[in-house]
Order: sequence, then C-alpha cells, then structure tokens
Amino acid sequence: MSGRSIDYRGALEAVDRILNRGGDADDVLRAVLEALHERGVPFATVRFVEDERIVDGPSIGRPTDGIEAPVVYEGAQVGSLELAVDDGAFVERIATLISPYVLVGWDTGGEEWSP
Repeated sequence: MSGRSIDYRGALEAVDRILNRGGDADDVLRAVLEALHERGVPFATVRFVEDERIVDGPSIGRPTDGIEAPVVYEGAQVGSLELAVDDGAFVERIATLISPYVLVGWDTGGEEWSP
C-alpha cells in the first residue's frame, strides 16, 4: 500500500493511550487518526452510519485504497474504518477499539452519553 514502514505496535499503544484519556468523541476519533498517520499509516478515515447509509467522517492523509472494516457497537454496525495498510487484523482491532466513539447516528433519546 505504501513505501512507508508502519509501526503497528506503536500505533496500537498510541490508540490505547488516547482511548484511556477519553473525551469528546470527535476529538478522540481525530486524535486516533492522527496517531495512526504519525506512525506510518498513509491514509485513514472513519465513516458513520446515519439514517441507514454510510456518510464520510474525519480522515487524514491522501485518499488511497485500503482495507475497510465495519465498526460494530453492541451488535449493530455504526460505521466503518478504512486504513491504507496491508494488515486486515490491525484494521479490525482498531475498528473494535474505537467503536464506542462512532455513535453519531445513534439516538440517545436526549440522554447524555459517555463511552
């Protein structure tokens, strides 16, 4: 996918730190994408399920083909994650980790929600 070397272990550690810190979902997702990009992932994007369709969310890098994995939360697809990498298991792992922050399309019924 890219001539750049990807630091998969460092990327996972950085994502764990960001998620442990928590915060606003938009800020967390942008920080995750930035951390992935800084560790060699040339392109990363999150898409959201909104009104039963996929809509673009935050992204970083130059769009290029990558591996896409569904983002599933409590059994329902809430979005997708695409990373320009060669490791599908890595994409699936990151998609699982960020799933609580990809709930844009979910209606909380006015209740405040925190992942």
